[in-house]
Amino acid sequence: MAVYDVVVVGAGIEGSATAYNLAKNGQKTLLVEQFPLPHSRGSSHGQSRITRVAYGTDDHYAIMMKEGGNLWRELERESGTPLFLNCGCLAVGKPDHPFINGTISSLSRHGIKHDVLQCGDLMDRYPMLSMPSDHIGVLDHSGGVLWADKALQSFQKMYVQRGGELRDGEEVTDILPGLVITIMTSKSQYKAKNLVLTVGPWATKLLPRLGIHIPLETVLIPVYYWKEKQKGEFSSDHFPTFIHNEDTHVYALPSLEYPGHVKVCHHDGPIADPDSRDKADTQAIMKLMQQYVTRYMPSLETTPSITETCIYTKTPDRQFVLDRHPTHKNIIIGAGFSGHGFKLSPVVGKVLCELVMDKTPSYDLSPCRIGRFPQSKSHL
Repeated sequence: MAVYDVVVVGAGIEGSATAYNLAKNGQKTLLVEQFPLPHSRGSSHGQSRITRVAYGTDDHYAIMMKEGGNLWRELERESGTPLFLNCGCLAVGKPDHPFINGTISSLSRHGIKHDVLQCGDLMDRYPMLSMPSDHIGVLDHSGGVLWADKALQSFQKMYVQRGGELRDGEEVTDILPGLVITIMTSKSQYKAKNLVLTVGPWATKLLPRLGIHIPLETVLIPVYYWKEKQKGEFSSDHFPTFIHNEDTHVYALPSLEYPGHVKVCHHDGPIADPDSRDKADTQAIMKLMQQYVTRYMPSLETTPSITETCIYTKTPDRQFVLDRHPTHKNIIIGAGFSGHGFKLSPVVGKVLCELVMDKTPSYDLSPCRIGRFPQSKSHL
């Protein structure tokens, strides 16, 4: 049986970016996905994601995003596929709120062009919003929209073109650690010198079987699309991506994937089992979002026309997990992206590749270590 340099389990955006980087670095790589591709059961599907540089108090992510933007453009050129719409990213809130303060500080520190809009200027520029008089806006000119489905497909396409193998519809049923790792699936068995686990919500089920007990929580995010009362008002020519992190953390994107409809969502949801996600009760989120749209976005209808879903896998501190298994150093784990990992996936893929190849990581990964959770110790 052939021995791969690396098997990557999970072909979402993080796993696909990692496999791409491994193949780019000459590693004989197999990427395994439990569902037939493409699918909508995890966290990487859908047409659009917000991207931005500013990260407030999490400056290590802002540093990563400066390279992340360049890597997205590199993937665009390599794949010949447009992946980024530069329509800006508008953060709104009270000027003394840590999110707003942190956003302004981050943009200034990293030399990113931005505008700080007092409430009157904010309402003049974005009349489709109705913000309180004590709110300001911060427009990050470097932000915008990532075309999510196309980004995922581009990573996978370029990975395969570089000689990588991709097998979908194969669920991993068992992992036997060792100098050479055995990975058993529903269809076959593989051996590898290294293993990368980027399994999204299923990390809550797979990692404990390897003795890793990270306090991960999977939540279902209802993705709502609201119809414009005046068609075109929320087009990307007039409306940027939008984040309002006050009492309720809400994000919005311009009218893009569904003509005349605007994506407006709450950045949280009910706890859900990824294998029975559709059983989660989202009525409270629906009520909350109807109240929000009525108050702050009166140019939209107050009942969504379209509903989709996504799953976040959250850590208690909302920081990623990018680390080696405490006992089995040839098992690398990428998990807990907490709803803000998509835009950083090119850098995540690069860093996980560096860990596999035993290179010094390009970034300080101390905030992303498994050991920050005392209960995470391996029992294998």
